[in-house]
Amino acid sequence: MRSFTLSDFNYPFDESLIAHTPASPRDHARLLVYNRKDKSIIDTVFYKLHRYLVPETTLVVNNSKVEKARMLFGKKEVFVVQVMNNRTIEAMVRPGKKFKLGAEIELATGISAKVQAIQPDGLRVLTFNCDLDSLDLEKFKLTPFPPYIKADESLAEEYQTVYANPLGSKAAPTAGLHFTELLIKQLQERRFLFEEVTLHVGLGTFAPVKVENIHEHKMHSEHYFVPPITHDQIAKSKHVTAVGTTSVRVLESIAKSGKLTDDTDIFITPGYKFQRVNSLITNFHLPESTLLMLVSAFMGFEEMMRVYEHAVKEKYRLFSFGDAMLIV
Repeated sequence: MRSFTLSDFNYPFDESLIAHTPASPRDHARLLVYNRKDKSIIDTVFYKLHRYLVPETTLVVNNSKVEKARMLFGKKEVFVVQVMNNRTIEAMVRPGKKFKLGAEIELATGISAKVQAIQPDGLRVLTFNCDLDSLDLEKFKLTPFPPYIKADESLAEEYQTVYANPLGSKAAPTAGLHFTELLIKQLQERRFLFEEVTLHVGLGTFAPVKVENIHEHKMHSEHYFVPPITHDQIAKSKHVTAVGTTSVRVLESIAKSGKLTDDTDIFITPGYKFQRVNSLITNFHLPESTLLMLVSAFMGFEEMMRVYEHAVKEKYRLFSFGDAMLIV
């Protein structure tokens, strides 16, 4: 089998294709349908999804809710990666040179944080002088939109799925952003089943790959949870359509380990043999990202590159607020 490097997963696109706002209504985003059997491409819209799903498939969605993990104090930024206790966090910081080991950083009037440790990957362990749920901190907390999106808090609700419930993600499971409550109801009336799993999206999903040999990339662990009754329903399904790469990672992690709740660092690259996912709904992902590698594993590298070339040519909107693709 071909050995892939990071640069293989690059593709050209015009920056004007980056979506800075979602489609309105959500389900009016465009939808590219790719059939792996006959290699056909269909250009349509998301609210016509029912026409292209495998009959009576079970759609598995990630219901994790995005938390306001980004704190901005003037020119200083603290991005919460993990809460260790009610005052201590593991975080990405900016500018890094200000957050030296042992330093007490004044972030705002009456608010400071001490750098307790610097991890090998550059993350800081910070202890605040106030509780993390303090009202004094609330006004500094922002929705963690991806850095390539020019968005503000007015779009915070648009960056949540309509079924988002348990709080814990640092980024949205974006394939699910295209669903409306009405569309879900219509799909259920057509005998498509919906099941919810939870994976709290963290660095494992969106951390960039920095090594040319992709197999040297180490995924950060992310916590997932699936209720036993949900797992039983999915196990009984003859066909499963994963909504988003995070749902794929949950289903394939359970297939490997049998554990319904765990931390997963599964890294899916070309050559991976999928055990539980039959179809995939996903967005168009950043070049050289782990998400693009997962999609490549699912549809084949050459076909993925062909489909992305088509999407760019047809001016599909890209990335988190962009359009969708269904792979059957």
